[in-house]
Amino acid sequence: MSYNQYKNIAQVLGDFPLTYQEENFIQENPLEIDDYFRNRFELVLREGVVFNSEYAICEGVIFPILIEIWQKYKDKLLIWSHQPLNFDERLSGIPDYIVAKRSPRGKIVFESPYLILVEAKKDNFEEGWGQCLAELIAAQKLNNQPEQLLYGIVSNGKIWEFGQLQEQDFIKNIQEYSISNLDKLFAGLNFVFGQS
Repeated sequence: MSYNQYKNIAQVLGDFPLTYQEENFIQENPLEIDDYFRNRFELVLREGVVFNSEYAICEGVIFPILIEIWQKYKDKLLIWSHQPLNFDERLSGIPDYIVAKRSPRGKIVFESPYLILVEAKKDNFEEGWGQCLAELIAAQKLNNQPEQLLYGIVSNGKIWEFGQLQEQDFIKNIQEYSISNLDKLFAGLNFVFGQS
C-alpha cells in the first residue's frame, strides 16, 4: 500500500498501534530572515503565478522556504526532493520532501530521515496528514530507533501544520503557521530543523 492510500490519520491508526494527541509542542526559535529572500519571496507572491498547481506551490513556495532554513543546518542535514522512502509493501512511496542526516560518505548517500514534508494537495490537510504519518512510520522503522523524535509537516504553501512521532505517540501541533507571518513560520521551522 503506498502512502497516498491513507486518507486520514484515523486510517493510519487502524493499521498501526499509535496514540494520537493534539498539543502545542513547537518552541519557536526566532531566525533572522535575509532581506534579499524576503523581498524576492514577496515579489513572487505578488507578481508570480504560484498557487495554480501542486508543482508551482512546491517549487515557488515550499522549497524556497525550506532551502532558506536549511542553509543554517547544511553541515548536518540534507533536503531530499521526491526521494523514494520504502520500508515494505504497506509503507512505500515518494514523499514530497525529506530532511535527512548528511552522510559522512557524501551528499548522494541517503541517511536517516528526520523530517517529512507533504504538500496538502487541493488543500486536503486530512489526507496530507494520513500520508505524512504513514511516511513518518516508515522513517521510524528504517531508522530502527523508535525513541528518536521525528517531525512531519503538511502544507498547502500558505498554511503549515506540524506533527511529531516518537515511539508509539503521534502529536499534532494545535497552532498552525502561515506565510502571512514569515517570521513566526521561520521560527517554527527553525525549531524543527534544530531538533532534527
